[in-house]
Amino acid sequence: MTAPLAVNTLEANTLYLSFALLPFAFATAWALAAWRIRRGRPRREAWLDSLAEVGAVVGSVPLLFLGLTSREGANALQLVPLVDLADLAGAGPRVIVEQLAGNLFVFAAAGFFLPVRFRIGLGSVAAGAVLAAATLEALQYAFLAGRVVSVDDALMNALGAVLAALASRPWWRRARSRAAAEPEPEAAVLRSACRDWRVTSFEVSRGTDRAARC
Repeated sequence: MTAPLAVNTLEANTLYLSFALLPFAFATAWALAAWRIRRGRPRREAWLDSLAEVGAVVGSVPLLFLGLTSREGANALQLVPLVDLADLAGAGPRVIVEQLAGNLFVFAAAGFFLPVRFRIGLGSVAAGAVLAAATLEALQYAFLAGRVVSVDDALMNALGAVLAALASRPWWRRARSRAAAEPEPEAAVLRSACRDWRVTSFEVSRGTDRAARC
């Protein structure tokens, strides 16, 4: 988990570009929400889904890009849990902040937004984050140079996703509650058809008992 004391040029430029593209990201979310609203989705639900989709992508791609770039030096492999974290305890405050923040935020956006967009629980987020973190570490070791492949990095990546999911839980719990409270599509169609038939029957029969069959 050893890292330079200062943010390098690639990291700084990636950060600047990410902030510069935020207006375009919001415009994309607005376009998606408008499209969903035109197709009959409730306004709040359309905005929630659109912001979640864009947020998961925009919040993850820059950090994944940085994680999949080579650095100077040879690869290192650390498969013993908590060793790197113990070594980090003796490092300076800046190194600690950079390492912890960098690893916690890699999948934080996905952990925060995916449960809002999809009906998945905390266990699914944790399992997906562990799999994604292990895949990232494997790719670093197999294809990149100058990377430290560490079990602790993967653990911190997964922990960041889980903590982010817990932070967004009020939103995805409400979304699931709304979905559960909505009537079944078949029942809704039958009730709508019944109402339409009753009105038509009333208009035709002028109050006969056919109007009360539904």
